[in-house]
Amino acid sequence: MRFLTGFLALSICSLGFAAGEKIAVIPKGTTHSFWKSVEKGARDAGAELGVEIVWKGPLKEDDRAQQIAVVQQFVVDDADAIVLAPLDDTALRNPVGSAMARNKPVVIFDSSLKGEVGKDFISFVATNNYLGGQIAGKELARLLGGKGKVVLLRYSEGSASTAKREAGFLDIMSKHPGIEVIQSNRFAGATISAAQDTAMNMLDRLREADGIFTSNESATQGMILALRQTGLIKKKTLVGFDTSSFLLSALKRGDVKALVAQNPTKMGYLGVKTAVAHLRGEPIEEMIDTGCVLVTKENVNTPDIKAVLGGN
Repeated sequence: MRFLTGFLALSICSLGFAAGEKIAVIPKGTTHSFWKSVEKGARDAGAELGVEIVWKGPLKEDDRAQQIAVVQQFVVDDADAIVLAPLDDTALRNPVGSAMARNKPVVIFDSSLKGEVGKDFISFVATNNYLGGQIAGKELARLLGGKGKVVLLRYSEGSASTAKREAGFLDIMSKHPGIEVIQSNRFAGATISAAQDTAMNMLDRLREADGIFTSNESATQGMILALRQTGLIKKKTLVGFDTSSFLLSALKRGDVKALVAQNPTKMGYLGVKTAVAHLRGEPIEEMIDTGCVLVTKENVNTPDIKAVLGGN
């Protein structure tokens, strides 16, 4: 009997079950490299703190209904807290409100939710996206010598994080009278293929442009593929947002001149750590900036940048 008990304990441990709290981590999607890095950070925190991490989200980053359903599942399920990257800053308000009303604290990460931090959700863990957009804008303006025509390819309506990046970028463009933004109202959509199709449909503007800014991973990759397909690659100065193995390879080839890198592993780690600290009655910060950096061909292999990029 003693052997059987020991065997069962060993089996449960080997399967990765945790004895502590259960934290549901809900990303915007589960496909892009960004979210895989977030998951790694979340699981690292779970292992360190002795809690169970349940990772579940929609496949594609435009499935609001599926994300709402996942949140609602954990509101009635046995999750002790929820760590959520909302696909829409308005549509997820009611599900989050239901969780908070049931004493299931919610940490919002990556993309903001309309509401009051400390009341409608307990903390916001994210990149300063407006600053990230400004960093991209300053680099593109520098590369263009302060003059030329520029295209902005937006990501998706309702996405607060990318909307702030786009606003920060346009703020910098407005400070350069020699730069004209000739396209700023097209949305790439949630997938790489959708972004590529959108870029192909604005080919006349791309031919006219000197510089291009894309505000997330899939939009950047889709734009690179479109520029390659049309023979415009390296003829246009492209600055993108986010990193992946594909994007870093494109950076080294010179297909994209710079990338603004977030720290998704840190985001996932701090999102879980904040939720657990709250559950355990420890003080938490209501606003946590996980940082962002400009990555170029010249600095991509430096220790500081490698520390942010992690496994990419």
